[in-house]
Amino acid sequence: MRYWLFKSEPSTWGWQDQVAKGGAGEEWDGVRNYQARNFMREMKVGDRGFFYHSQKEKSVVGIVEVIAEAHQDSTTDDERWQCVDIKAIAPVPKPVSLAMIKDDPRLAEMALVKSSRLSVQPVTEEEWRIVTELGGV
Repeated sequence: MRYWLFKSEPSTWGWQDQVAKGGAGEEWDGVRNYQARNFMREMKVGDRGFFYHSQKEKSVVGIVEVIAEAHQDSTTDDERWQCVDIKAIAPVPKPVSLAMIKDDPRLAEMALVKSSRLSVQPVTEEEWRIVTELGGV
């Protein structure tokens, strides 16, 4: 299993929207960055991810699971753009803010710290363990 981070603006698609989709989940559509798309192409069913609210909150607020591997993004006919489907697994009891992540020296190399604009990014197993610990998971 691999780990990822999915970043979303809560005013557009928030954690509660993801939860409301239940077991059917939802496409992680609309990504128009080649590096983020390539990360989604690497994902396998069962991989886990952090659901991250960007904008004002800037926090990891939930845990999701990949339920469908990369396929055509339904929001475009352009074959270059693909996405995965994810479903909500559990909220993070204590949201983990970007400030908390930046303040923890063990997370200094995390993609969220180094490439904060990327909407889909990998998370190492060690980073996953530390962030879930910080979040009380």
